[in-house]
Amino acid sequence: MALPTETVYGLGADASQREAVAAIYALKGRPADHPLIVHVVDAAQARRWGVLDARARRLMAAFWPGPLTLIVPRAAEAAPWACGGQDSIGLRCPSHPVAQALLHRFTQLGGSGVAAPSANRFGKVSPTTAQHVLDDLGDEAPLVLDGGACEVGVESTIVDLTRERAALLRPGRVRRDEIEAVLGQMLADPDEHAPRASGTLAAHYSPRAAVELVDQSALAQRLSDCVRAGQTVGVWSPHEPAQSAYYDASEPSTWPRVIWVEAPATADDWEAALYAGLRILDARGVMRMLVVAPPDAPAWDAVRDRLARAAAATASNAAAGAANVNHD
Repeated sequence: MALPTETVYGLGADASQREAVAAIYALKGRPADHPLIVHVVDAAQARRWGVLDARARRLMAAFWPGPLTLIVPRAAEAAPWACGGQDSIGLRCPSHPVAQALLHRFTQLGGSGVAAPSANRFGKVSPTTAQHVLDDLGDEAPLVLDGGACEVGVESTIVDLTRERAALLRPGRVRRDEIEAVLGQMLADPDEHAPRASGTLAAHYSPRAAVELVDQSALAQRLSDCVRAGQTVGVWSPHEPAQSAYYDASEPSTWPRVIWVEAPATADDWEAALYAGLRILDARGVMRMLVVAPPDAPAWDAVRDRLARAAAATASNAAAGAANVNHD
């Protein structure tokens, strides 16, 4: 089934059952070596899945239930199906009341954890409403528990605790400085020895339209270039572009080629609106999305991360297309 969490909607299955986990991979089209996150009802249940050191216990006490995933060594007796072939496992305790109710009932029935990656096709924009799940999965959609729009709107923060120094693998609503304050040490950045983790591929979170990050100062010229090239453009920026940037009175047909979405003023609000905004522009049929780069400040790490990966997916697709043309 698909279930709401405070971050995004997840595609849930019994993490201890090989066939159930395999069904998630098949429905999403997810590579077999890309690990899932196991959702648990509390820290006590997490011990059935992973080896929890003092750092893990402190972070769980500070941020669970909530949007924080911990990568820890997998317990010897824990089922390996959600680990993507690794000796580590990702664990999270969601705070959404529907997710909490489901996990409590699942535990009462003898369950111990629910693997729940985002309920969409692999690499695409994550769903933050029940309708998004249905839009993505169509006739293959399972039972969907409608818990309304997700409050946080971007995936959980992921911290790697498998090595001596903790590392931040994916930014999210739980901020780097908050984690460092609890641990009493600086977080490392990912390196080539970091375990694989959900949503950390360079190209990810990709809408149908091309995504391009631009500086505010360069927006007018880039917008003009796209319109002159005949593209329908979505603009996501704090301020509506001046018509002079894209509207030529001698060519009235240029007017409907630009759709503006106002960028939220705070990082939390943009996180909550991010995936819905990308979907709105996709639904309007734009060919390219010009997104004004968010501020280069720690609070905006999660927004910049998701947009950068979406833009990287655009660049990757363009490179693949060019290679195919050259090969032909």
